[in-house]
Amino acid sequence: MATSPETAFPPLDGDGRVDVTVIGGGIAGITTAFLLKKAGLTVALIDAYRIITGTTGHTTAKITSLHRLVYRDLIDRVGSGKAKQYADANQAGLNLIASLVREYDIPCDFVRKPAYTYAESEESRDLVMDEADAARSLGLPAVFTEEVPLPGRTHGAVILEDQAQFHPRNYLLLLAGHLPGEGSYVFEMTRAVDLEERADGVVVKTDRGSLSSDYAVLATHYPIYDRPGAYFARMQPSRSYALGIRIDEPFPNGIFINVAAPVHSWRSQPAGDGDLVIVTGAPHDTGKAADTRAHYRSLEAYARSVYPVRSVDYHWSAQDYITADRIPYIGRIAAGHDRVYVATGFQKWGMAAGTAAGMILADLIRGRTNPWAEVFDPSRFREQPEFPDRVRKRLAAAGGAIEVGTDRIDHEIGTIPPGEGKVIEIDGQKVAVYRDGGGEIHTLDPTCMHMGCTVAWNNAEKSWDCPCHGSRYAADGRVIESPTVRDLRRKEVVRR
Repeated sequence: MATSPETAFPPLDGDGRVDVTVIGGGIAGITTAFLLKKAGLTVALIDAYRIITGTTGHTTAKITSLHRLVYRDLIDRVGSGKAKQYADANQAGLNLIASLVREYDIPCDFVRKPAYTYAESEESRDLVMDEADAARSLGLPAVFTEEVPLPGRTHGAVILEDQAQFHPRNYLLLLAGHLPGEGSYVFEMTRAVDLEERADGVVVKTDRGSLSSDYAVLATHYPIYDRPGAYFARMQPSRSYALGIRIDEPFPNGIFINVAAPVHSWRSQPAGDGDLVIVTGAPHDTGKAADTRAHYRSLEAYARSVYPVRSVDYHWSAQDYITADRIPYIGRIAAGHDRVYVATGFQKWGMAAGTAAGMILADLIRGRTNPWAEVFDPSRFREQPEFPDRVRKRLAAAGGAIEVGTDRIDHEIGTIPPGEGKVIEIDGQKVAVYRDGGGEIHTLDPTCMHMGCTVAWNNAEKSWDCPCHGSRYAADGRVIESPTVRDLRRKEVVRR
């Protein structure tokens, strides 16, 4: 985002109609909208903020079919046929990106590189060798190699040649630029708040009007309309951390990730005055880390243990969703819902898979058969958990006021320094307290407005994060990440 232009697409103003409404301006949403328009349909792409500033804007942007250790596991659980669909879809996503870069001459630093999944111990060596065999059995040109061009001792790797990396915003900004016109639109700063399925189409309700269409695509990372597919019971949010560093030696040719925990990933990125090296890791379940800043510190310590680090130029974190069976959900949101489609659960591998999702959804919406749709079908889970009544009750009860003694509240908030937040409990009621930089106290109800879980303070990103489904709110309670579409409610603290 620091090295690409900002966008300025208008918000929706009133009601409208298109053939397909695509909610979410990341790689899956933009690719889907682009392919549908190219096929002659009218589309409206909407985003709650600016496009390509969410997870796609924070990705390390490896475009690869080698997803750490996935193929042996897939073969064992779903069989070789579906495992091959998974592999072929990701290769097709990679190849489509390469094709569009050539066709439109997109200046996005696209470069082919080998992908490595490497072992750091003898115990992991057999896993890597087995993964190479499994990937090769599915038609991928994977081989085991003893040579891993990273510092330190390694114990071999599975290597997949001809993978790639790129600058995802510069790539997607060009695709998005082709959307407006001929009855199609991009609407930014337009939050989808509800969706109504009808026999003849779908109405997407936003905070700025409604869009009617024949079909809708939920590409919001986590579906904001998740009850038909019970996604709240089928995915786990995970945050991980990244550093953009300068090192005092050339970075080797390749993109790299290790096998065993703790997981670390490496790649380089051209940055004007030399390569920036991106190192990622330190993952944890969203909302379940007491000190998120410690993850940046541990990642920097790890990076310095591997390379001589001259400077840390950037740091950021990103959120991904892990599905119940490690396979993304791409297709109709649920059985019997033929007009609403979803793409989610890319598990930190969304560049090739998100592009493949666009290809799959564009085919399904146009009534065409797609050769990879079966393995990603969200309806592969037949049982549907109920949306519990207690959730409705908790959401209805959120907000309001609480009376507290002056001495007690002063004691509780006295330990919160400026720029920090904390969830405190008083007389059985929880309050999310934030002290801003000027020392002023802000109080919120910590009930997440998605399904009623209690949010936790993220001190690295200055946000309230939900540990259940990954909703995130700014310090003042505004929504910054779905599945929630509603801000945290105010909780007035009345001194007695």
